[in-house]
Amino acid sequence: MSGHAVVVGGGIGGLSAAVGLRRAGWTVTVLERAEAIAEVGAGLSLWPNALRTLDVLGVGADVRAQGLPVVSRGNVRTPSGRWLRHARPGDTEVLAVHRTALVEVLLRALPADVVRTSALVTGVDDVSSGSGSGGSGDGVKVNLTTPDGEDRLDADLVVAADGIASTVRRQLWPSDPGAAFRGRTVWRGLTEPDSVWPVEASLTLGNGEQFGLLPLPGRRVYWFLTADADAADLRAGDEPAEVRRRVGGWHPPIPALLAATPPGRILHHDITDLDPLPTYVRGRIALLGDAAHAMTPDLGQGACQAVEDAVVLAGRLATSAGLEAALAGYDHDRRPRTQQIARAARLSSRRNQRHGRMTHTLAELFVRLAPQRVWTGAVAPWADWTPPEIPARS
Repeated sequence: MSGHAVVVGGGIGGLSAAVGLRRAGWTVTVLERAEAIAEVGAGLSLWPNALRTLDVLGVGADVRAQGLPVVSRGNVRTPSGRWLRHARPGDTEVLAVHRTALVEVLLRALPADVVRTSALVTGVDDVSSGSGSGGSGDGVKVNLTTPDGEDRLDADLVVAADGIASTVRRQLWPSDPGAAFRGRTVWRGLTEPDSVWPVEASLTLGNGEQFGLLPLPGRRVYWFLTADADAADLRAGDEPAEVRRRVGGWHPPIPALLAATPPGRILHHDITDLDPLPTYVRGRIALLGDAAHAMTPDLGQGACQAVEDAVVLAGRLATSAGLEAALAGYDHDRRPRTQQIARAARLSSRRNQRHGRMTHTLAELFVRLAPQRVWTGAVAPWADWTPPEIPARS
C-alpha cells in the first residue's frame, strides 16, 4: 500500500514521519507554516527507545555523531551543592543533542522538494469519510495559505504533527479542550561555546524548583529551570534577572552558566499538556507527537514519543492490507503507550511542585537511598521499548 501523504508540521515528529513514510514507499509533502525549518535555543535528551527508533529510520548514526552520551538523571544535588546521588553502573544513558542538530539530520534524509515552508494549513476535508466541510472525490483535501495565496492539496493520508495547538486536532476533535496549564513554568538557556566547561550532567532539586544541565557538543551547555507558577502567562520584565533571582545563589556552576548565556537564548514557556484523547485517528487523518499526546517535560519523552509514533505509523502502512487497517493498528499501538507515559509525566510534575519541608526532605531521602533496581526500573517502561521495522518498498 502506498500513496501521497501530507504531513502538517515540520518539527521533529513531522520530519520523522516524512522519513518513515518515504521508507515505506509513500510520496510525502511536508507543510510547515514557518519561513524556515528550525528548532531554536534548546537541547533535549534522546533515550534508548528513541535512538533505536532513529536507527530504524536510517539516521541513528548521524544523530549520535551530533550528541554526547550522558546519564542526565543519575547525578542529583541540592541547591547547596550536596550530592544526593552520583551516576552508578547500570544507570540508563541518554544522548544529549541540540534540537537544531536533530532537525538538520532529519532534513538531510529528505529530498529538498519534500518540505514546503511558509505553508499555513487552515483545515482539512476528508471526503472519503464525510469529515470536514465537504467536497467531492476521494481522499483528503488539505487547505492552506501561502505567500502566493490560497491553495489546496490532494492526499490519501494526512499526518497532523502540528503541535499542542494543532489546527487539525481543533477541527476534527472539537470537544477536546486543548492545552492544559499544569501549574509550572520553565526557562531554558544555552551557553556560549567554551564559556563553562567541562560540566557534568546533573539535576538540582529545590522545593518547587529544579535546575537541570546537559553538556552539548561544541562545549556548550543546555540548562533549564522549572518552577511553580500561580497562573499561566506570568512573565517578568527581565527574564534573565528573574532566573538569577531564583537560582543565582545555588551551587556552582549554576551562576556561571547563567552569566554565560546570552539573554536572547533564554526562553520562557509555561508547562502544559493534553488530556487523553479517545482516538488518534479520524478517517484518513492521524495525529502524531504533541498534536496527539503533548506531555510535561518531566520524563524527557516528548520528542522520543513523536519519533516512535512516526516509525509505528510507517511500519503499519507498510505491512497492513489497507489504509483503514493501518490507521486502526497505529491507534491501537500508540495510544495506550503514549497516554501511560503522559500520565506518568503529569504525576512527576505534581511531585516536583512545592510541598512542606518534611515532604521535600523525604523526597531527598528517597533519591539518596533508593536501590539501583528502583532507579532503573522506573525508566524501563519507556526506555526498553523496541520499535518495529519498516519493510522497504520501492
